Amino acid sequence: MFHAASSRRRAPLPPAQSSASGVPGPRAPQSPQSGKQRDAFFDNAKYLAIVLVAIGHAWDPLKGGSRALEGAYIVVYAFHMPAFIIISGFFSRGFDLRPGRLKRLITGVAVPYIVFETAYPVFKRVVGEDPGYDITLLDPWYLTWFLCALFLWRLSTPVWRMIRWPLPVALGVAMAASVSPEIGDDLDLQRVLQFLPYFVLGLCLRPRHFHLVRRRSVRILSVPVFATALAVGWWAVPRMDTAWFYHRDAAQELGVPWWVGPVMVLAMFGCSLVLTACFLVWVPRRRMWFTALGAGTLYGYLLHGFVVKAGVYLGWFDHAWLHRPLGGLFVTALAAAGVTLLCTGPVRRVFRCAVEPGMDWAFRRDAAEAARERRTGESSGDRGKSETSGSVPENERNDRARRETTRV
Repeated sequence: MFHAASSRRRAPLPPAQSSASGVPGPRAPQSPQSGKQRDAFFDNAKYLAIVLVAIGHAWDPLKGGSRALEGAYIVVYAFHMPAFIIISGFFSRGFDLRPGRLKRLITGVAVPYIVFETAYPVFKRVVGEDPGYDITLLDPWYLTWFLCALFLWRLSTPVWRMIRWPLPVALGVAMAASVSPEIGDDLDLQRVLQFLPYFVLGLCLRPRHFHLVRRRSVRILSVPVFATALAVGWWAVPRMDTAWFYHRDAAQELGVPWWVGPVMVLAMFGCSLVLTACFLVWVPRRRMWFTALGAGTLYGYLLHGFVVKAGVYLGWFDHAWLHRPLGGLFVTALAAAGVTLLCTGPVRRVFRCAVEPGMDWAFRRDAAEAARERRTGESSGDRGKSETSGSVPENERNDRARRETTRV
């Protein structure tokens, strides 16, 4: 028992990797399905990022009539998806090609992609009154591109963890993609490749890097940085194509010389990192009322698009008062409340069959896992058989009990 107690005392991770510090270590528990404790900092960050995603989508139909709103839109789009992708990369560090990991990748990413890539075009056909709209799995539509990208990024994780300079190589890939219009729209590869450096950066990060944004000086500095970003966004409205922030087009498709593409990839990567750091510095480290919602951000992401698209199709955004400052504030609050609702437990239970389907019936059992279960079952059966058959003499059992008592 003394030995067991000593092992328990050695179990906690070092302070730099402890979940109590607000940033999980490499072995820190994150999944509620496994019964382990989630990290509040990252759940808070994911929830706040998904709120910004929903707000950005709700602003899109309104921004044309307001330079201030479009400037804020530019700033939000400069970092909300990069932040989400960096966090996704950070939690993909342990991904490998073992059967269990591949199964979760298929059921948690590929299957939802198929479901929602079919559901959104059907929704457009019915609600948007466009019966001829194509249904295809090769051309991600609206927000399903992220699932396609996440699937490809995670499959490539072992490669990025193997090479010596992953981030420079990923930046080189993104820069090359920005001057290659022939890539086309299949699987939204242009966007997959241009956002790739953010995912690879997440793979390269360690818990200590997130501690850097916990300093009070960084929090103070983030205020003028955000203020400057908003001013630059307002200035850039008539001078810059917002399509740059979607990362879905090559430079030639945006009507600029080819060399502008690599320059913009590097410039926007730097700006996005600065704004992401300024965002993370304001993310609470302790549990908040919305912390539990961080586990359901994929639900909010995939479902809020139906509400936004319904508003576009049915003319909800056409009301003149929504294009005024108070109307913009109302839409912002409504988008934040709506995506919050979509991350809650009741909604997740209803849509779990589409977002996190249980598909054990579709996969063969892992041979190693089955062998372990057989060994465990056999040892338990042998132990039970010996105890029930009386094969152990009574005096031997008494001697064993005395030894166990002495050891305790």
